[in-house]
Amino acid sequence: MEKLVICGGRRLSGEIDVQGAKNSALPILAATVLIKGESVIHNCPDLSDIDAAIKILKHLGCKVKKENNTLMVDSREISCYNIPDTLMREMRSSIVFLGSVLGRMGKAVMSSPGGCDIGLRPIDLHLSSLRTLGIKVDECHGTLICTKEKPIVGGVVSLSFPSVGATENIMLACALSEGRTVILNAAREPEIKDLADFLNSCGCNIEIGSHGTVAISGVSELHECEHHVISDRIASLTFMSAVAASGGDVILKKTDTSSFMSVIPIFEQMGCEINNRGSSLRIKMHKRPEAVLDIRTMPYPGFPTDAQAPVTAVLSIAKGTSVLVENIFENRFKHIPELQRMGAKIKIEGKVAIIDGTAQLYGAKVISPDLRGGAALVVAGLSAAGTTVVEQISHIDRGYENIEKSLSALGADIKRVKV
Repeated sequence: MEKLVICGGRRLSGEIDVQGAKNSALPILAATVLIKGESVIHNCPDLSDIDAAIKILKHLGCKVKKENNTLMVDSREISCYNIPDTLMREMRSSIVFLGSVLGRMGKAVMSSPGGCDIGLRPIDLHLSSLRTLGIKVDECHGTLICTKEKPIVGGVVSLSFPSVGATENIMLACALSEGRTVILNAAREPEIKDLADFLNSCGCNIEIGSHGTVAISGVSELHECEHHVISDRIASLTFMSAVAASGGDVILKKTDTSSFMSVIPIFEQMGCEINNRGSSLRIKMHKRPEAVLDIRTMPYPGFPTDAQAPVTAVLSIAKGTSVLVENIFENRFKHIPELQRMGAKIKIEGKVAIIDGTAQLYGAKVISPDLRGGAALVVAGLSAAGTTVVEQISHIDRGYENIEKSLSALGADIKRVKV
């Protein structure tokens, strides 16, 4: 077990490369199951969730080699369609293997996934969509048994909510099909486009419309290819939050500001100076943050729920009162009691957080409740007076590649300690 020890009060400066996107790499790794050959995936972040995906790939019969941030996945010899409960429980995103295993093997047997408990993330949309496409779905004692009794010949699937996971599973299940499948009200995240780009490079034909429409024209076989995972927009926003809270002057390299343009005005309202340089972004902060009256998490291209917790940490030291509404997950305020231990003045009323900014947070021993909540506590610790100890950092390691090394490179006093 490990913890992070942070001595706050240091301004950040310098430049860092932003890691590859976790939420893009995971579905792409699942997609390699569909290819009877070797896929080469570059810019794959070094995360515990990626390690969990590799375990699943190896269990299915894939050969996986890792060289720095490149993964080579040889899926020629896949012979298994059953993923055991122990592997499924290691990460929430494991459900994305449902579509790829079903598409390759014609059958998939697995349990419900694990991961962070940030609220209900039911997979009913995944299952109802598969049923619409003619897939037989049986649920028995916590086990899902999905069977493709005949080839998928296409159709129209209308999602009641633009679920990222459901959109990905439909794309994967239909990549090897005999017809054209259209998803209405599909998720529009950049990670969806990255998955489509990978599948298209392998020979599929996926078109993404501008208004939440994804059309998949299936093919009989996919060929091997090389692919470069996009940068992680949530990691970029987390480092921006760290600068906004601590002050300083930082350049984020290898990022894509077009994927989080809707959030940049929030940082500008807080008082940050931002210079967008295409594949890099410079952020400066030389004063105490200003409050932001109204932030609402929404599906892309709105304010992302994954950025809510780090931004909340910044607003806890802002001048004035901020209001933040969480519209996606009902348990996504679990970091707030830990921020309150550090002196934050935050009230929760249902899905609304009312943040009365205080001039100074103070170091304390806190526990990371989930991935993004843990990142928020790190952001708070960087600005706090004294020493902050963040425990249960295995949550943070699911989505951030050596976060202490990245922040240390910017001048933060942060270290990882074995307990």
